[in-house]
Amino acid sequence: MPVDRLLPSQEAHDLIALTRDIADKLLDPIVDEHEKSETYPDGLFAQLGAAGLLSLPQPEEWGGGGQPFEVYLQVLEEIAAQWAAVAVAVSVHSLSSHPLLAFGDDDQKRRWLPDMLSGEQIGAYSLSEPQAGSDAAALRCAASRTDDGYLINGSKSWITHGGRADFYTLFARTGDGSRGVSCFLVPGDLPGLSFGKPEEKMGLHAVPTTSAYYDNALLSADRLIGAEGQGLQIAFSALDSGRLGIAAVATGLAQAALDEAVKYANERTAFGRKIIDHQGLGFLLADMAAAVASARATYLDAARRRDAGIPYSQQASVAKLVATDAAMKVTTDAVQVLGGVGYTRDFRVERYMREAKITQIFEGTNQIQRLVIARGLTS
Repeated sequence: MPVDRLLPSQEAHDLIALTRDIADKLLDPIVDEHEKSETYPDGLFAQLGAAGLLSLPQPEEWGGGGQPFEVYLQVLEEIAAQWAAVAVAVSVHSLSSHPLLAFGDDDQKRRWLPDMLSGEQIGAYSLSEPQAGSDAAALRCAASRTDDGYLINGSKSWITHGGRADFYTLFARTGDGSRGVSCFLVPGDLPGLSFGKPEEKMGLHAVPTTSAYYDNALLSADRLIGAEGQGLQIAFSALDSGRLGIAAVATGLAQAALDEAVKYANERTAFGRKIIDHQGLGFLLADMAAAVASARATYLDAARRRDAGIPYSQQASVAKLVATDAAMKVTTDAVQVLGGVGYTRDFRVERYMREAKITQIFEGTNQIQRLVIARGLTS
């Protein structure tokens, strides 16, 4: 399939073409097997890292691709169109690397960034807790200062790549109130860190989501990212970019569902005509196409603002809201277009529908996005 996007450079066109080729040759042959058997694709993220797809928006001076965020998101969309679980993990890896890039000192960056950006190490983001999801200021996991560093105690939940990641960007309490949260870079093999049983999820089966438990886990002081008490500022600065990542993933899911529905509607006949030629179904597909195009336009608008260095927080919430609601509707409508077979595992649209639901929930529920957008209207 030709690259038919409006992209800022020939290099960006080549990246999209490369991503589609990787998705077709590397992801497509194994996605169904891993999703159905709920098995982890060992070695896959290292291969994506070797192809340069895990570090596209990061600065070249640290080994990144130096690409605009709008290009990175379209690469992420292409991955999601083939395998949403992998795309979510790639987005989370980027989210997890952001604090070190934006707030770490040069020594920390020299020590840890090369392996992160090359794909030698995959990261996870550890913010949510059982009683603190959207309300990040309610965190209880504690980091107590000692002569040897920080003693971590408490639990974290809903960690994408939990138990599989090589490092965890952890937000833990070092003081009281919203200014009493700090950010840490935790190695995955830290003594005292353990993980719960993977969640039995509706979708995204190939990449685990788990809880983490810290039991007197001693973390060296040089693992503090930024200053003590700066954690929520760091977390929220990363979440705007993370929301755009999820918007791109949702758009990729919606595009994949639309493509499958259109293909089926052009092949299946009823009453002597292709079913796409029946006006009722044709209009449904047209609405689906419009929803996908709108989703893509909103995340690209926010990404271009980010690339230009102007505020984009509200636009990120709009993109996350619009794209994920579109994904839920388009994937559901794709099942409707396929009819009874769409409800079976013989076609991927039933998986797309299950996967789309979580995009409305993580990186801030869509109700939280509406709250952010509404607050922006009053300021």
